[in-house]
Amino acid sequence: MAVEKRLAYSIVQFLRDQTHCGSLNSDEQESLEVAVQCLETTFKISSSDYHLATPQPLREIFLNSLLKNDIVSLPETFPSPEDIERAEQLKNEGNNHMKEENYSSAVDCYTKAIELDQRNAVYYCNRAAAHSKLGNYTEATGDCERAIAIDPSYSKAYGRMGLALTSMSKYPEAISYFNKALVLDPENDTYKSNLKIAEQKQKEASSPMARMSGMMSNAVGGPAAGVGGLSDISSLIEAGQQFAQQIQQQNPELIEQLRNHIRSRSFSGSAEEHS
Repeated sequence: MAVEKRLAYSIVQFLRDQTHCGSLNSDEQESLEVAVQCLETTFKISSSDYHLATPQPLREIFLNSLLKNDIVSLPETFPSPEDIERAEQLKNEGNNHMKEENYSSAVDCYTKAIELDQRNAVYYCNRAAAHSKLGNYTEATGDCERAIAIDPSYSKAYGRMGLALTSMSKYPEAISYFNKALVLDPENDTYKSNLKIAEQKQKEASSPMARMSGMMSNAVGGPAAGVGGLSDISSLIEAGQQFAQQIQQQNPELIEQLRNHIRSRSFSGSAEEHS
């Protein structure tokens, strides 16, 4: 049962990470919370069972497995010296396009280099950087995963994966990749700085007050805000409802205490009126 518990724990951690990714509506978040509670009850686990954690997040284990299978299916023939030389030329052209901020052209050059030499992790990692500049973060993470599968000691691939995941608001996963980059390159100040940024964003994302503040700012000072301030009172109401729901999920005891307090005050006020 130990293996099953560890798997269930990994699934629960994955689902919890998804609730913080910012792409789910309130109903979807609630559904995930129910799924988490069911798994925890069924397998008798909790988020504090750290001894059940695996060295790698479930998503990374899954993707690494897929990538390994993909690499096995690659042709066994190696590129010719001419292809390797041409691929390097294309990589350099892509690098020049990056400097000139011609990111789409850079993607094209790196892609052509990959077609000539599919086993070079640098080409995938460079293309990931270009995709990130274009906002194609899913493509960027895919290229980083391929680079890591080819060369697990390539720290830059972990760092760029962390940046893409941070842009996708997947902060726990980003933190994991930045930490791995630092294991491989402990003195890299860029990785250290990006790790701190991801940790701070994760802290802010997990704070109900911070989320409420963000919702309030959007409702009050958004681009559509008029001279009078609030552009859409429904946005403010929705922000309050979401905040209340988050508090209910994270601290139901506090909500119950507030309800009891309000009931007692209401009863007291009613008694005074009729005395």
